[in-house]
Amino acid sequence: MNLTALAAQDLTFVTTAGTPIVDRVSLDILPGDRLAIVGPNGAGKTTLLKLLCGMARPTSGSVRLRDVALHQMKAIDRARQIAVVGQTDQPDRRITVRDYVALGRIPHATRLTRAEEAALIDHSLERTGLAALARREMGLLSGGERQRAQIARALAQEPRILFLDEPTNHLDPRARGALLALVAELDLTVIAVLHDLHLVPGFANRVAVMREGRLVAADEALSRDLVRDVFGIDLLRLPHPHENRELTVFDIPLTH
Repeated sequence: MNLTALAAQDLTFVTTAGTPIVDRVSLDILPGDRLAIVGPNGAGKTTLLKLLCGMARPTSGSVRLRDVALHQMKAIDRARQIAVVGQTDQPDRRITVRDYVALGRIPHATRLTRAEEAALIDHSLERTGLAALARREMGLLSGGERQRAQIARALAQEPRILFLDEPTNHLDPRARGALLALVAELDLTVIAVLHDLHLVPGFANRVAVMREGRLVAADEALSRDLVRDVFGIDLLRLPHPHENRELTVFDIPLTH
């Protein structure tokens, strides 16, 4: 029995100019994994995520969702299993938070009664701490609240896999941690492109490291040698001064 939630085999994406952005990436993702995709700028992280979720079609190779080829699935069938929170989501500022979250129910239209649909939307708002803001317009939300609304809309979609493309961009440090803590508590397989390495240890149980379009590692944690080789910085694990746990610190050398 195949327990893989999502599998990529020799995944490649080449631009019309012939430039490889993703080069022969193979990756198995298990149910319940929280996978962080990291790498330097231009490493192909976002393109890989788009290939894995079906937003882009590979030049060669394949992606299989629960052992079914992703490109052979209808868009609505993919949407019943995959939800995506992207960097460029710009909902109408006038729409209320509740109506925005309700958009996640579109792939499941007419499957439930109106009362059941409303209960699912309410539950998504409650899980993301937005119940009190349900009637507020999206344009009046803070950055962190807007990101939580996007997560709530994705939860209303009832996916098996949640994709996040740099979800903490433009958030302050506390909001970044709170958002990823929320996502980590969800009973979902999560695949996230993260720019900030500091967020990886507390969020992910697996890390995929990209460099120049290639997957150079897919491990349970970032190693010191890998971080130095790929990012040119040092990874240090230090005892917390007040708690019985380690701190992961990235030492960025200053250059002149």
